[in-house]
Amino acid sequence: MTSEVDELLARLRTSRFRSRFHLDAQSRAYLQSRGLPVVMEHAAAFLRERLVPARPPKDGKQTPMRGHPVFIAQHATGSCCRSCLAKWHHIEKNAPLTEQEQMEILAVIRAWLEREALERGIATTPDQGQLF
Repeated sequence: MTSEVDELLARLRTSRFRSRFHLDAQSRAYLQSRGLPVVMEHAAAFLRERLVPARPPKDGKQTPMRGHPVFIAQHATGSCCRSCLAKWHHIEKNAPLTEQEQMEILAVIRAWLEREALERGIATTPDQGQLF
């Protein structure tokens, strides 16, 4: 599946709209402090709540443009609404997401976050030196 994810990310980078998304300072700090595993747990929960249903409430407006690294990744990867999932991931719009489709979407989000972190010099393991 890695080559499929790489191919999709390459296609997304050719989109002027999708390629403009990058983690802002707040999202970079959040990713670094919480770590990629926790952020991916959030991604799975957001997906279940906002995209798994065949006709999610507020479809097309359910994913904010900022406020969490996953939201930014969703826009960058074309996984922000059911229309974008249909266009970029070829996932039927009026059917609930299958477990396999959810795993594929999460793999793309993870790959985007890992690349973004690598390009921006962000650690994706939680800060060990800070106690809250």
